[in-house]
Amino acid sequence: MPGPAASTPKAVTAPAAPQLQLIPASAAGALDAAEEAVDLLLESGRAPGEVLVITTGEQHPWAAHELSFGEAAYWSQHDAGDDVFYADASAAARAASRPVVVVAVNGGSAAAVTEALPLAHSRAGALLIVCGDPQQINSVLGVGV
Repeated sequence: MPGPAASTPKAVTAPAAPQLQLIPASAAGALDAAEEAVDLLLESGRAPGEVLVITTGEQHPWAAHELSFGEAAYWSQHDAGDDVFYADASAAARAASRPVVVVAVNGGSAAAVTEALPLAHSRAGALLIVCGDPQQINSVLGVGV
């Protein structure tokens, strides 16, 4: 009498890594470069709710404005998921994954940048756009982009 049929192991495929795009910019120009990238994404048909923007230095003006109404209101907009969401690197761990993540390396400590880039990479489903100094970004991500 034969024993139970051995099950064939199924191949497990890891999700594809997001495409990585670098937009060279100074720390002072990184936020403007990120804004231009978001505009191009929206003009090309991306839904606003598919985009997360992370800043490593000064907060994006939208985030600062929305936070003036309190953390609960700010995060409820994130949870609604129907508009571009802007987060400071220190709060980005709380943000959910989105198909596109744009990072503005607009200053901040080296530690903030070192933590923000891998986190942004893990949050990006299809595309990670990083605006900043290419040497700094390459050294943190460990890849040539």
